Amino acid sequence: MTQDIARPKVAVWKFASCDGCQLSLLSAEDELLAIADEVQIAYFLEATREVVEGPYDLSLVEGSITTPDDAERIRHVREISTTLITIGACATAGGIQALRNFGDMDEFRSLVYAQPQYVASLADSTAVAEHVSVDLELRGCPIETSQLVEVINAILAGRKPVTPTHSVCVECKLRGNICVTVAHGTPCLGPVTQAGCGARCPAYDRGCYGCFGPAESPNPRSLSDWLEEQFGVDHPELLRLYRTFNADAPAFRSESRRHEEVAP
Repeated sequence: MTQDIARPKVAVWKFASCDGCQLSLLSAEDELLAIADEVQIAYFLEATREVVEGPYDLSLVEGSITTPDDAERIRHVREISTTLITIGACATAGGIQALRNFGDMDEFRSLVYAQPQYVASLADSTAVAEHVSVDLELRGCPIETSQLVEVINAILAGRKPVTPTHSVCVECKLRGNICVTVAHGTPCLGPVTQAGCGARCPAYDRGCYGCFGPAESPNPRSLSDWLEEQFGVDHPELLRLYRTFNADAPAFRSESRRHEEVAP
């Protein structure tokens, strides 16, 4: 028992999400074995029913904040967590469910639910950082297991985690990929998306979907203008390009709004 108390307590929390990032953590079997003796998994309902009461040294939060109950619960999680890290596009940018932010929520409710008056939800699906302070954001849809393990190791060692801030284009070059846009005219968000996936989609001749959200200091307007002028990508297609996994990330949101205003 003394050993458990001495080890840092880790909690994993779920909000509005598909559980994909939690599954990425569970899939890291070999990597987790290396740190399993260094931490105590105190709360992780996806993996075990056992619950150890907080406070917690490290909380990993998956999912966006979509209901009043979510907003109240994330404030409680923040209060009982020394370090809080958001994991995945839902927690860092509102996720795919943030597409509702661009429509009429009352209309959605009336069309989907027989008794919409009983459905309690916030006007928007938002990132955790819109509600509480966040110590680190780990991007991706889902997250990359190697990045999560690096972050946990860094916290245990008392050092700053090493996570990339450059664009996916750098990963394409390192991997030896041929640029899908230059070679084939395929719309690709690689120039404005943060690295971390290893340029997985361009490696299979697909354009980047922006799973890891905007890179540091992105210039989506320049990318859009280039795609429009050089390859004839029209405003409706550009609008769809920015409205996927990280549609509500500020850089992508403002650029999609620009195309929404001029799209036929």
